[in-house]
Amino acid sequence: MKRDSVRESLVSLILPLTLILGLVALLSLNAGEDPGERQALTPLEEWLRIIVGYLAAGAEIAAAIVISGAVVRGIALYLPLLFNRSRLHFDATEGIRLQLGRVLALGLEFTVASDILRTAVAPTRQDILNLGEIVLLRTLLNYFLEREIQQGEQRRMPQPESDRS
Repeated sequence: MKRDSVRESLVSLILPLTLILGLVALLSLNAGEDPGERQALTPLEEWLRIIVGYLAAGAEIAAAIVISGAVVRGIALYLPLLFNRSRLHFDATEGIRLQLGRVLALGLEFTVASDILRTAVAPTRQDILNLGEIVLLRTLLNYFLEREIQQGEQRRMPQPESDRS
């Protein structure tokens, strides 16, 4: 059991550090790029770029709708807590926070999908580097968000009698 917990803690330390170092490496590669590298697109690539642009905008709109809906719902759930002192305030706000965190993770996935779509048609090296930076950054955000959600859910779960001392 202890070996598994040591392994988990090493993975939870190494994974974010690796992602951060990858982001730093991509940013350093990005520094020496020539912005005039883009080649002329064929008519088919132009049409694909337009269609994919609309699809990417749709993914961004979906992310905005999902996140804004969760924010409005969170506010609606929290407002009664401000005026009702009989409820367990901390437990309820923790639940609202966890719900919002889950939806934020979903919204991040929509924005990553949008960025991938925008880079799908005739990408340059610069486009691929930019996509890598964005995906790494959002993956880091998502990783820490998911970790925080898991810790919050573990705090909310009732502990067995044998664990309480």
